[in-house]
Amino acid sequence: MERMSWHEACARRLVRHSLTKPSSEGGIAAVVSDVCGIHAQVMSAAEVSIGLRVAKVSRVDVRNALWESRELVKTFGPRGTVHLLATADLPMWIGAVNAIPPQPPRLAVSARMTPDQLDEVVGVIGHAVRDAELTVDEFDERVIAETGPWAGDLVVPGFTGMWPRWRTALQVAANRGVLCFGPDNARRTTYTSPARWLPGFTPMPAEDAVARLVLKYLRAYGPATPQQFAQWLTAPKKWASEVFAALGDRLRPVELDGVRAWLAADDDLEVGKRPRGLRLLPYFDVYVIGSYPREAVFPGRAFERALSRGQAGPVPVVLIDGVVAGVWHQKRSGKRIDVKVEPFRALSVKHRTELDRQVTRAADVQEGVASLEIGTVDAGKHL
Repeated sequence: MERMSWHEACARRLVRHSLTKPSSEGGIAAVVSDVCGIHAQVMSAAEVSIGLRVAKVSRVDVRNALWESRELVKTFGPRGTVHLLATADLPMWIGAVNAIPPQPPRLAVSARMTPDQLDEVVGVIGHAVRDAELTVDEFDERVIAETGPWAGDLVVPGFTGMWPRWRTALQVAANRGVLCFGPDNARRTTYTSPARWLPGFTPMPAEDAVARLVLKYLRAYGPATPQQFAQWLTAPKKWASEVFAALGDRLRPVELDGVRAWLAADDDLEVGKRPRGLRLLPYFDVYVIGSYPREAVFPGRAFERALSRGQAGPVPVVLIDGVVAGVWHQKRSGKRIDVKVEPFRALSVKHRTELDRQVTRAADVQEGVASLEIGTVDAGKHL
């Protein structure tokens, strides 16, 4: 069996994420596709994630790719979290997400909808956004009027009190391919139809969609195990193991520091034995969210400082040689962006030079001017 060290695995992932050298070919959508989507819970962080990977790109270019050329679509991606996905990948994503076996309901029985009620609400949502952009408040009136008072029962725990029952259907509607995010309306989130991005699209057949997603995931985050794929996607581990087994000779086993993991059989990327370089990654960057094992990606102090109950993403991190070796935070005032970096180890002269460049690049993406301070970062985690 082919053997691979942890350092070699990091080197592969950095190349595939365009973190060794920003991509100058293929454009924004190609890079977003290569990494299986960009986490967009914090939109400004998503813009930085892309800008660090694509040469000469600013937040304006990202927004144009999303709202003008529509090469990107904003919707619910892996783990049900908000992502920017390559529009061309949408049929794969819809097909794959709907192939995941349903998880046990988290809501109380009193807050759920029956299958028929859910189908009815999703139908109303799909019809409402076909040629429109609606806020949740605008949905409230329409969904309740077309389904019944039960849809408006305030039974769903939300960020600011209780939400009406029907709102649990928003993510379901996105998973079924009839809803995605639209441009903000006076800072209020809107929803619209993904058919406005990809007219006439239909979901890819489930088996083909899941197979393609596994292969894309392994190219970006491999070598990886079925259990790690399941955790990344929030899917049952048994199902993920069966999916990997069904791919047969389309995968090849790799011994990664004594653990049996997998790569795509045709993945012949050659990289150096050890990654080099320093990178700043913003909130919820997909490199750290999708890379396992956690204790190797977040060694030593990083495991306590940069994770939240084992979850990656709530803290911007300093990446040195492919692993987390510090945290950072920025504070913006107008064009000025004050960046504070707390490394967990002494920085070499080369690392300090790279840090200066990364701070400048992150500011350029955000169309700002940065200052840098080395010190203790005491900002809280983004939850």
